[in-house]
Amino acid sequence: MLWELIATLCAGLAGAGIALFIRKLTFKKAPKWLVPTLAGIGMLTFQIQSEYSWYSHQASLLPEGVVVVKTVEEQTPLRPWSMVYPQTTRFIAADINNAAQNDLNQDVYLVDLYFFERRLAAKRVTQVVHCGADARTNFSSKLEVPSGNQVDSREWVSLPSNDPLLTAVCHS
Repeated sequence: MLWELIATLCAGLAGAGIALFIRKLTFKKAPKWLVPTLAGIGMLTFQIQSEYSWYSHQASLLPEGVVVVKTVEEQTPLRPWSMVYPQTTRFIAADINNAAQNDLNQDVYLVDLYFFERRLAAKRVTQVVHCGADARTNFSSKLEVPSGNQVDSREWVSLPSNDPLLTAVCHS
C-alpha cells in the first residue's frame, strides 16, 4: 500500500508537471488553476486504473493449478465510474493441483481456498468438497466423511451442480 501511495503522488506530480509545461509554452497565459487540476486528474486516473487492473494482475500471479472459482464485482456511488463498469474487489481461488482425495470415499476432496480482497492479505481456508452429493463443508477434526452420497445438511452446504468450485475440483 505504501508503494501505491508513492505511485499516486508521482502521478499527481506528473500531472502538475504537464500543467506547468503547458503554462510555460503559453507564456503563463494558461490559467493557474490548471496545475492543481491536472495533478488531481493524474492521481484520480492512476487510482482508477489500479483499481481495475488489480484483479487481472493478482489472477496472473496465481501458480499453475490454482483456479479462480468466484469473483465479486461491486458498484458504489462513491466511485461513480463503477456504476457503469463494476469493479472486481474480491475473488476466491481453489488450489486444484493439491486437492487431496479421501481414501474412504473417492467422491470427497480436501481443497484449499484462497480469499483475495483488494488491499488486504490473502486468507486460506480448507474446505471439504463432496462431488457425489454436490456439497461442501469446512474442514475440522470432528468432521465425519460420509461413506455414500448422503450428507448431513447441518454440516454440509449444498451447491448447484454447475458451481465453479464443484466443476474445478470434481472435473479436473
